[in-house]
Amino acid sequence: MLHLSREQAEGFYAVHKERPFFKDLVEFMISGPVMVQVLEGEDAIARNREIMGATNPKEAAPGTIRADFATSIDENAVHGSDGPDTARNEIEFFFKPDEICARTR
Repeated sequence: MLHLSREQAEGFYAVHKERPFFKDLVEFMISGPVMVQVLEGEDAIARNREIMGATNPKEAAPGTIRADFATSIDENAVHGSDGPDTARNEIEFFFKPDEICARTR
């Protein structure tokens, strides 16, 4: 768990810099601690996205993280990579190679 600085949040979400929600997203991400983790396994990205639910919590299926815990589309409780390339970049943003433990089973 860590607190993102404004610079870290702006860097992590730089792809959204020109979007109208960027400022609010950064403010939310620096408003408290965040849990950063790497999930690994068969179809990990797709399975994690199913567990997260739709970006808009009003459209998220009951029992998903966003349906149960998000307060709005801007504060939707969880972020997950949308593909392998994005995941690789996002993992490298937060972790050094020696901080990642390989899945052993």
